[in-house]
Amino acid sequence: MIEMGLQIIPTMPVQEVIDTIRVAEELGYQYCVVADEGFMPDVYVTLGIAAQHTNQIKLGPVTNGYTRHPAVTASAAATLNEVSGGRALVNLVAGGSMVLRPMAIPRDAPLAVMQETIDILHRLWSGDNVSYEGRRYRLASAQTTLGPQEIAIWLSVRGPKLLELSGRQAGGVVLMAKSDLGPAIKIMEQGSIETGNRPKRIYLDRIAYTPEMLAEASKLYTYAVMDSPARMLRGMGLTDAQIENIQTAVRSGGPAAAAEFITPEMIKSYQIAGTPEECSATLQAMIIEHQLDIFLLNIISPGLEANTHLMREVADIVRSAN
Repeated sequence: MIEMGLQIIPTMPVQEVIDTIRVAEELGYQYCVVADEGFMPDVYVTLGIAAQHTNQIKLGPVTNGYTRHPAVTASAAATLNEVSGGRALVNLVAGGSMVLRPMAIPRDAPLAVMQETIDILHRLWSGDNVSYEGRRYRLASAQTTLGPQEIAIWLSVRGPKLLELSGRQAGGVVLMAKSDLGPAIKIMEQGSIETGNRPKRIYLDRIAYTPEMLAEASKLYTYAVMDSPARMLRGMGLTDAQIENIQTAVRSGGPAAAAEFITPEMIKSYQIAGTPEECSATLQAMIIEHQLDIFLLNIISPGLEANTHLMREVADIVRSAN
C-alpha cells in the first residue's frame, strides 16, 4: 500500500506551515519535507517547532550542499531527530535556481557535491571522530555531540549520474514527471545493481482535478521545461519548437507569458490530471507499473483552509488508488 507525504514550499507564515503539518498528520499523511529555500522561513526552526506539535509524521528539510555545509546539515538533522523522537529524514537536492541564483552561487560539480554530502552525513551520524578530504569539502577531527543517528537520506534528482547515485546509496528517490518515471527508474536501477540497494520510490505531484488546478498546472509546467534534462523533455512529448517557444516566453515575460503554449495534453504527460476518478485510476496504474512506495503532494501556496481541503481530497484519491 502506497504511503502519503507532503512537500511544502514555505511561501506562508511559519505558524501556517506548522498548522499544515499538524493537519496533515491528522489526515493520515506519514511524511512531510519542507523546502530550504534560503529566503523563506528557516527550515530547521520551522521543523523543530512542528516536531513539538506532532507525534508520528516523519519530518525533514529539502536541502542542498551549496548553501549549507554537509557538517552543518548533519548537526541540524541530528538535532531534529532528537527533538522529534527519531522522526527526522533529509531530502537532498542538487541545488535549484530559486536558491542559488539570489546568492550568486554557481551550481558547479553537482555529482561531487551530492556524493560528498551523503558521505559526510553518514560518517558524522556514526558518532565517530571524522577527518575527510574530498573535492568540495574537508573535515578535520569533526564529531557531533549528539551521538550516533539513524536518519534516512532521500535524493530528489533528474540527471542520469545522480539517478545512478540514488540507486547505489539513497534511502529514497523523489521522482518527478509522470512520463519520465519508467526511464528514470531504469537509470536508477543501474546503480542499485552495483550495491543491492533498493531506495523507496517516491513520486512528487500536485495533482490537477479542477479547471482552476489545471490553470495553475500550466504555470508550474513552465518551470519543468526550464529545469528538466533533455530525456525528460523528450518523454513529455515536446518538440524542439515547443521547448523553444516556452523557454523564450518564460525568459521574456515569466511563467504567465508561457501559459498560452501549454496544452492540457502537455500537462497530463507531466503530472496526474483529470477528474478525481481519472486521477485515482492513473495513480493506481502508476503504483502497479512502477512499484511506487510513497506519493508526495506538493504544497506551493498559502491558505490553510484551501490546503486542508486539498490534502483531504488528495488523500481520498490516493487511498482509492491503493
